[in-house]
Amino acid sequence: MKFRGLIQAALIQILLFCAPPLAHAEDTPAPATQGCVLPAKRMERLELVFGLAGKPGRVASHAWDAFMEREVTPRFPDGLTVFDGYGQWRNKRGTISKESSRLLLIWYEKDATTETKIEAIRAAYKRRFHQDSVLRADEISCVSF
Repeated sequence: MKFRGLIQAALIQILLFCAPPLAHAEDTPAPATQGCVLPAKRMERLELVFGLAGKPGRVASHAWDAFMEREVTPRFPDGLTVFDGYGQWRNKRGTISKESSRLLLIWYEKDATTETKIEAIRAAYKRRFHQDSVLRADEISCVSF
């Protein structure tokens, strides 16, 4: 009887040793609907916050419209939303800066080019309007249209 228990224990050890390692959650892409109530599906949510106190002065509406037309819409043509806002942040010198802003909200399906597109938008805005930064926030959402 003791011998049988040892054999069972040895077989369990062998099976555990030979089994493939379990995949970590971050290694396995989640199905598009995981955690969402149908008909919703999982999509990436991107928020970009653009300060409007450009140099030499405030970013004018026509300059913003031209930026959207040239830089954002061609990269994310499926849809987006822009909100007017007001905020503050501490600059590199430690001074609190207060300014109007625009929040760009985009839901999209991630692919091999989206990261490049997002960073190109941020870089273009900083360069064009002499900004120190463009705030970026990412998360996953359940979306249905």
